[in-house]
Amino acid sequence: MYIPRANEETRLEVLHDLIESHPLASLVTIASSGLFASHLPMVLERKSATRALLKGHLSRANKQWQDFQPGVQALAIFSGPEHYISPSWYPEKKETGKVVPTWNYAVVHVYGHLRVVEDPAWLMEHLNALTTVHEASFPAPWKVSDAPADYIASLIKGIVGVELPIERIEGKWKASQNHPERNRIGVVEGLERLNTPESLAMKALVADDRK
Repeated sequence: MYIPRANEETRLEVLHDLIESHPLASLVTIASSGLFASHLPMVLERKSATRALLKGHLSRANKQWQDFQPGVQALAIFSGPEHYISPSWYPEKKETGKVVPTWNYAVVHVYGHLRVVEDPAWLMEHLNALTTVHEASFPAPWKVSDAPADYIASLIKGIVGVELPIERIEGKWKASQNHPERNRIGVVEGLERLNTPESLAMKALVADDRK
């Protein structure tokens, strides 16, 4: 991924936080016919301060788990806040007119050698972990055990697990860092006026990078 120095995010905790807050990954591998991508939620398992693992599952009918090159690193892409940035928000527009639209975003790329897991016990543990994470905010969290055991067992037969050890991780935070302070303030104010969940998420990102 092309990352200008101003947009590079290297803090592991920040990268991990984006993965956990935006867990739907685009998993890209090389198949016999070329590149292949699947979209799946992944769970981040932190092994230590510097080691971590991604876990997910694919439908057994999805050929990606069979048709990939295990000797070549896979890529998991996690996309965070993103938003269109209007040049009309820049004070510089009135002064020189030398401004153009852009798109701000935050993304994390994870690279590692993909491993396929078909063990039913692993799959059950994974489904419990995945459900626990995403049901945590509900007043009465649903649990895998709420469904009939034979029903869950039949579903498990239709999926396979995937593990992606994080061998390399990159973060790109494109949040108006290349603009002067007054333009960044204008972006924050413009996003705040829109007052949508997406604009406010990007406003927080731009405001944080102004500190």
